[in-house]
Amino acid sequence: MPDNGYIAVLVLVSAAVTWALRALPFVVLAPLRHSRVVRYLSVHMPVGVMAMLAVYTVPTVAGDTTRQLLWLVLAVAVTAGLHLWRASALLSILAGTTCYVTLMSVWG
Repeated sequence: MPDNGYIAVLVLVSAAVTWALRALPFVVLAPLRHSRVVRYLSVHMPVGVMAMLAVYTVPTVAGDTTRQLLWLVLAVAVTAGLHLWRASALLSILAGTTCYVTLMSVWG
């Protein structure tokens, strides 16, 4: 059985490495907080991410029947419309997902 001191050192080293890895992104990104590039990305990145997710997900989710495709188009329209109206990515994604899951569960 290993010595208690050896186990304590292992725990301390593991804790230090874990803490350092979690703190490293904040330390590295701190100088970039006032950058124009980061500001630009923070404005345009959510729309780009949503577009990439839609382009990647919609063709793989589209069902075999016309009804499933109709539910998909309706859920995407709800998501896009709600996002344009409220400008809240979280709200529009949750509402669109809820709409799609509900339609597929009830009339799928």
